[in-house]
Amino acid sequence: MGACLLPILLLPVTAKGDLGGRVLLATMFTLLSVQVLRTLPRIALDRHAGLRLVLYRAIAGLSCVASWFPVPTNAWPNPAVRLLVLCSMALFFLISSLRLVNLLARVPRVNLEVLAGAAAGYLLLGLTGGVVATVTEALKPGSFSVVHGAGHELMMDRLTYFSFITIGGLGYGDILPTNALGERFAILLSVSSTLYLTVLMGLLLGRFLASGAADSPKS
Repeated sequence: MGACLLPILLLPVTAKGDLGGRVLLATMFTLLSVQVLRTLPRIALDRHAGLRLVLYRAIAGLSCVASWFPVPTNAWPNPAVRLLVLCSMALFFLISSLRLVNLLARVPRVNLEVLAGAAAGYLLLGLTGGVVATVTEALKPGSFSVVHGAGHELMMDRLTYFSFITIGGLGYGDILPTNALGERFAILLSVSSTLYLTVLMGLLLGRFLASGAADSPKS
């Protein structure tokens, strides 16, 4: 959970877009990717599980390497490279969120580690929304009312903030979707967060009640 909290707390530091901010952003994403890979091992045991795990790790590795592209030159090579990095990050976060839910659905008992994983999943969902929103803005500029002409780092910081206030149901109104694409993204993000909490609460409550019934003495 700490690895997920780190980008949320330090993203404003990277928003200036200077060399230090880019190094910090790439470092945070690399650490988060490594932590996610360590805590989300192979889940299924079918014959395709190994291939899926290899592809998942390849996407994570590509995203980590690509996030360091702007560091040597202190600038993104071109918009296409930036879009590729954002898409790979978004795909990695989306797959990670799904794998985490799948893993939580398989735990036999509810303990502190499981609860921490559930909280990390919620934070990961917010980060995923921020990255996907940044991809949306890069593909169609003006989808959100962020700062006009904002750089990559500032845009990701503001849209990650927008993601978390959307999944939290707050909606302060300082950042808004401004076209149909942005509006549909906001709807999907809000529905996804509601479904995540609903499914997770059902799974954890079911596991807790089942473990309690198993532990109770038989009359």
